[in-house]
Amino acid sequence: MAAKTQPTDVDPAAYCAGLPTARRREEGARLLALFGEATGAEAVIWGPSIVGYGEDPSPTPGGDTWPRVGFSPRKASISLYGLQGVPGAEEVLARLGKHRLGAGCVYVNGLADVDEEVLAALVALAWRHGEG
Repeated sequence: MAAKTQPTDVDPAAYCAGLPTARRREEGARLLALFGEATGAEAVIWGPSIVGYGEDPSPTPGGDTWPRVGFSPRKASISLYGLQGVPGAEEVLARLGKHRLGAGCVYVNGLADVDEEVLAALVALAWRHGEG
């Protein structure tokens, strides 16, 4: 069975520019820049709504691949992927600001709720961990 979430040819900047609200469009552009600077990688749209960077070298139990880190600016909150389970992440998450943890995701209501410098440090930490 083919994985639902695969890399696409959709332009990440165009995707973020087409988000339904001005707030999410602005946050999407800021996250594109933040993740790009923290990883040094090009953004790729995975599936219909995930802006991903790199590819996790460890496939899921079903054999599917996933971006190493990424985000999805959804209606209710922004989902941040690949930022948990990394040595040192708990200490950085404690300084992030208002967030919730899910199964493999960090959720934030918006960028106004978090320290973007801490978020950039967390993304860089997770990215470096994925290199090893």
